[in-house]
Amino acid sequence: MRNTVRQELVARQLDEQIAARYPVGQRLRILDVGMGQGTQALRLARAGHTVTGLESAPEMLKAAHESLAGEPAGIRERVRLIEGDGRDTGVHFLPGSFDVVLCHGVLMYVQEPDAMLAGLARMLAPGGLLSLLVRNADALAMRPGLAGDWPGTLTAFDSDTYTNRLGLVVRADRLDALTATLAGIAAPLHAWYGVRVFTDNVANKTELPAADELERLFAAEDRAGRTDPYRGVAALLHLCGVRG
Repeated sequence: MRNTVRQELVARQLDEQIAARYPVGQRLRILDVGMGQGTQALRLARAGHTVTGLESAPEMLKAAHESLAGEPAGIRERVRLIEGDGRDTGVHFLPGSFDVVLCHGVLMYVQEPDAMLAGLARMLAPGGLLSLLVRNADALAMRPGLAGDWPGTLTAFDSDTYTNRLGLVVRADRLDALTATLAGIAAPLHAWYGVRVFTDNVANKTELPAADELERLFAAEDRAGRTDPYRGVAALLHLCGVRG
């Protein structure tokens, strides 16, 4: 359920930002950095856009190739998959090559992300959209607190790292710091959302509810993710910057 909520909310928010910036029906050039198994890349290709997926993990790249193989030929021809690191976009692409750049669930694995973010911004054409999904450092105490882990909660208040569900210690980002970074790389923050306000603590293998209940869940998460003060305590932040 957690991944389903994440992907659905990010998709809705991203579509909202794209619709606000581009005419209906315009085919966009999209770069998905750290694309994983390709959920968002394939969704955008199905919508008619040309998508390049960049992924450094061979097992994720294999999964993306397998998912792409099941798509119709018209969609497959709109997707290009490349093995590579998001810190090396300048090796693979020319500046200004894309209308939209996605970097979802990647920054937490990068110890010094500013240089990478600057590189991503350079990939954007003027007016292009940079979409970031990061772990919310300002809400790190929420997950252990709601689980009743009081030592973990007290530690989290003063930390910008956490142990994820894979057992890896990774970093989180703060909204004010990323806002300053985006301004500094000429892609200032245009909009931001919270993702997983209510469902962050559900078990990994929790099954999805019936369709009508799932839609109500999505509606509640969607509203919370764009409403203060709820969005500020979301597990994830979705930030959208626009290239000047």
